Amino acid sequence: MSDQRLTIRFCQQCGSATKQEIPAGDNRLRAVCESCGFIHYENPKNVVGCLLEWHGKVLLCKRAIEPRHGYWTLPAGFMENKETTMDGAAREVREEACAECDNLRLFAVYNLPQISQVYMMFFGRLRDGKAAAGEETLDVKLFSQQEIPWDELAFPVVTESLNRFFERKQDRIREVHYADIFSRPGAPLEIVRHSG
Repeated sequence: MSDQRLTIRFCQQCGSATKQEIPAGDNRLRAVCESCGFIHYENPKNVVGCLLEWHGKVLLCKRAIEPRHGYWTLPAGFMENKETTMDGAAREVREEACAECDNLRLFAVYNLPQISQVYMMFFGRLRDGKAAAGEETLDVKLFSQQEIPWDELAFPVVTESLNRFFERKQDRIREVHYADIFSRPGAPLEIVRHSG
């Protein structure tokens, strides 16, 4: 059972207050409407993105929004309803890097249980090597492994994706990476890699 506080305080069906309880036949705390009894399920958010290559370099975007404003990241964001993971990843590339991508395939799946997120990163080719800063981006740039600003990367999942990309060049076309990333206040970052 999770000790995370539920964020749904009012019923999405009737607007009444909710309470935290374990519904019959369930095993987790849920937000349950005190009036109509509707059970609100909170599930992990899916984040999709792309690791795009052009002539041995990878595309990074400098964030123009919080969190981590001014830090470098891979183009990625939350999936929208009624889109596939690959479509969502390509949309994020268009929105953040004004770019198109080709030959996308799943590269990695990362679980971030402490913030209830699942990342699906795709690998592909940056079409024509062209990119520009979108509304959520200060700058875009292609980096070789030696040029990457490792100390200025926005999130551990970005660092892990880039590390795996450069460590496993020969396998990147056929192997999907899978890991759990734990980032807890006051504790060192923990990455548990799973073999495929």
